[in-house]
Amino acid sequence: MSDTAETPEAQTQEAQTPQLSMQRVFLKDISFESPRSPMIFQEEWKPEVGLELNTKSRQVGESVYEVVLEITVTVKNGGETGYLVQIQQGGLFVISGLDDQQLHHALGAFCPATLFPYARENIDAIVVKGSYPAIMLAPINFDALYIESLQKQQANTETTQ
Repeated sequence: MSDTAETPEAQTQEAQTPQLSMQRVFLKDISFESPRSPMIFQEEWKPEVGLELNTKSRQVGESVYEVVLEITVTVKNGGETGYLVQIQQGGLFVISGLDDQQLHHALGAFCPATLFPYARENIDAIVVKGSYPAIMLAPINFDALYIESLQKQQANTETTQ
């Protein structure tokens, strides 16, 4: 007869095994503005696309984190705003077994990269509903943005010391 109960060592090892899973994706906020419609539809369309990104995260439960990817897309035509889209794409992630540095990286790069395709799809859908040509945002390297952000923080810390 074998003993199926886990030993304390096995329970500790299982508790330390890194885990990261997405529990839910949700649209927290979305806004579309087209200040020059309908006159803009009479003009030749030569869009200039501007993109701003930001992420926020917070712990909402034991090993549960909310990550929000904020994107602002400003499209100008002839120097004037054609349309503006602002979105907050959220996600709930269960994360455990990571040290502080790994957790910070997961929240700052991995989770936003997971949310980006959902945000991109929502942006495209609302732009088309505004009667503009589809906009498919290019993929974004969130790891590179995360490293750049760390380097800026480090440089700011060094200059204030």
